Order: sequence, then C-alpha cells, then structure tokens
Amino acid sequence: MAQKKASKSAKDKKTSSRQTLSRESWARAARKVLEKRGIAEVKIDRLARHFKVTRGSFYFHFSSLKDLHEELLNEWRRANCAPFEAKRDITDVDGLQFFTEIVHIWVDEDPFSPLLDLAVRDWSRTSKALGQEVARMDDLRITLLQRAFRAMGYGPEESLVRARLTYFHQIGQYALSFKEDPDQRKRHAPIYGKVLLAPLVQEPNLPKDWQDGEDR
Repeated sequence: MAQKKASKSAKDKKTSSRQTLSRESWARAARKVLEKRGIAEVKIDRLARHFKVTRGSFYFHFSSLKDLHEELLNEWRRANCAPFEAKRDITDVDGLQFFTEIVHIWVDEDPFSPLLDLAVRDWSRTSKALGQEVARMDDLRITLLQRAFRAMGYGPEESLVRARLTYFHQIGQYALSFKEDPDQRKRHAPIYGKVLLAPLVQEPNLPKDWQDGEDR
C-alpha cells in the first residue's frame, strides 16, 4: 500500500512538473540554445529532452517549429528593436542628450540583449527576409546616431561617418565577445566619448586633467 502511494506521489509530481511548462518556458529554453549554439540547434527534440517531456507537450503551446522561431524573433523585436523604434519620430533633439540615450540602450542592456542581437544577426545569414529586417534595424540605429551628430552641429557626411564609427565599434565589441574589467570600462567610457564626440562637443564626464594632458 505504501509503495503504491509513493508511486502515485512520484507520478503526480512528474505530472505537476509538466503542467508548469508554458509557452514562455519553451521560448526561454529555445532562446538559450539560440544564443549559445545558433538557430540550427533549436530543435523540438532537444528542448523536449531538456524538459524531460514528449514532443506533444511542445505542440500544446506551439503549432510548429516555425511558430517557435517567430516567437524568438518577437523577443528580439521587443528587446532589441522597440527601444530604437520608439525614437524614430523624435526629430527635435538635444544632440548630446539624444546620443547618450541611444548609447545607453546598449550599455544598460535593459532590455537590450547583445547575445540575442548577435544570434539573430547570425541567423539572418540563412534567411533573406530576416537579413532584410536586420539591415533595416542597422539602418535605423545608424540614422538615429547620425541625427544626434547633426544636432551637435556636424555636417551630413561627417555625421554619417561618426554614426557608423560609433555603431561599428559597439557591434564589433559584441562580436568579439570582448570582456573588460567594470572599473576599467567605467574609466575608459569618457575617453570613448571624447573620441566619438569631439571636436564640436566635449565629453562632459571627462576629467579636466585628462582633457588638458591629452590635448597638449
């Protein structure tokens, strides 16, 4: 009798565990695989094994693997695209303030995710439609930076080049998985600002001794 109760309890526990799975649970697990291994490794069987459930559990929440793919892209759109799209129609700007707001979308990583951005960029190499969507987002991000530099007083061509340098620097840092001590990163941040903003705009957080010493 005790053995039957124990068996029933274990079965109930397993069933309860399965019932806690949600669409979000599957999407979170799939996102981890996408970021670590790429879209080719996002497979139903792999995820089912991870959760110790059958494929049927997956189809309770998603109609197909393509449906899951679309959910992953929607996460990228929400976290990595929407913050920039929210600034698309802002044209009357303070250049330095606008530049700072754009940069902090990347730096704060809330909700922006560098790993997700890189994973989707890699994924886009296998999909023409996604490649076009990623290219449009690149164009928007650069356009916003260019708008900031124009508001600072730079001409159209120089604003474009400065915007590209800023953007390529940020994306390149992610692509290289470059790691830096937080204190050193904080110390270098104003210098990056000076390089990217000068000569028309002075990085406001650059210590005076650095300004004088490096300008001589």
